[in-house]
Amino acid sequence: MFTGLVEDVGRVERVEALPSASTSGGGRRLTLSGRLLDEELPVGASLAVDGVCLTVTNWQKGRVTAEVGPETIARTTHGELRVGATVNLERPMRLGDRLGGHMVAGHVDAVGKIEAVKPRGAAIDVSVGAPPELLRYIVEKGSIAIDGISLTVNRVDSKGFEVSIIPHTQTATTLTKKGAGARVNLEVDLIGKYVEKLLGGYPLARGVTIEVLKENGFVDE
Repeated sequence: MFTGLVEDVGRVERVEALPSASTSGGGRRLTLSGRLLDEELPVGASLAVDGVCLTVTNWQKGRVTAEVGPETIARTTHGELRVGATVNLERPMRLGDRLGGHMVAGHVDAVGKIEAVKPRGAAIDVSVGAPPELLRYIVEKGSIAIDGISLTVNRVDSKGFEVSIIPHTQTATTLTKKGAGARVNLEVDLIGKYVEKLLGGYPLARGVTIEVLKENGFVDE
């Protein structure tokens, strides 16, 4: 579990294809470097890379190796990473840590596209297009993780949403280095997904209307 508070910006040092018996291809092995990686990460540890939870397969001071499977490549931007690319890094939180951002699992829901980047005072507003099936989980003033960064949603419409990037986040992450057209990893607030799943088992929850609420005594005539 992560918080969406990026600890460091790392660099992709090496990208290797993993062998596969499938004609659709296998995964990739990434070698990453960064100041954060000076601290030992044991084999099997988790590391969020641009919001994707990866498992460490090798560690040397300042450098780690992690493997990316076909499912992750299909659902995230990790298949596009090249040598020299910069990525947001975060280690998992420890039990008892303060939750400064929001609960981020590192399980990306979909890839969005930056539609516009506009300065507003010292901040930068970033508009992101998102798949329609994801937008129902994105609410104004709710939380969302973009490339592993915990951000507050300013506005939502039928095509996407907008967030505002403060100066610290501009310098401590990679997001504002990306322009219009760039693809980003999106993870919505997982609480909304669980609530929807649980309520889906109740007939009333599947068709709540003002008339149904009146009939069942929740709303006065």
